[in-house]
Amino acid sequence: MKVLLLHGLHSSPGGSKAEVIKSAGHELINPALPADSWIDSLRIAQEAVDVHRPDVVVGSSRGGALAVNINVGCAKRVLIAPAWKRFGNVTEVPSETIILHSKHDDVVFFEESVELSNSSGAKLIEVGNDHRMNSDKVLATIVESL
Repeated sequence: MKVLLLHGLHSSPGGSKAEVIKSAGHELINPALPADSWIDSLRIAQEAVDVHRPDVVVGSSRGGALAVNINVGCAKRVLIAPAWKRFGNVTEVPSETIILHSKHDDVVFFEESVELSNSSGAKLIEVGNDHRMNSDKVLATIVESL
């Protein structure tokens, strides 16, 4: 399966989420997204979708906001602690979207994912211990959600 991973604001390509997706045997697209430009990040994310046609778009934090503000075509979305209220203007996602979030997140509040899930019917899975969302259980849940 081809997976586009959109990293968070203070993250970069690679890392534990990218490694677990690759080690599960998936083809990974993981572009660098500039922290200083939402518009450039949107453009890069959309170009990645248009060129690579991923089966799944995974977005973490700001990357989750990117994932809901681009046209992913038929790709499924997996959002990890999505910062959708801070970036862009989307208030709903397709009902087949999966949202992973920790109740202990002190950066993007869990209640924001509850709101997004309630407004769209997306499946919300409470998992993890903090905003980083990189524990073994979270990483396993990401792979299961693909």
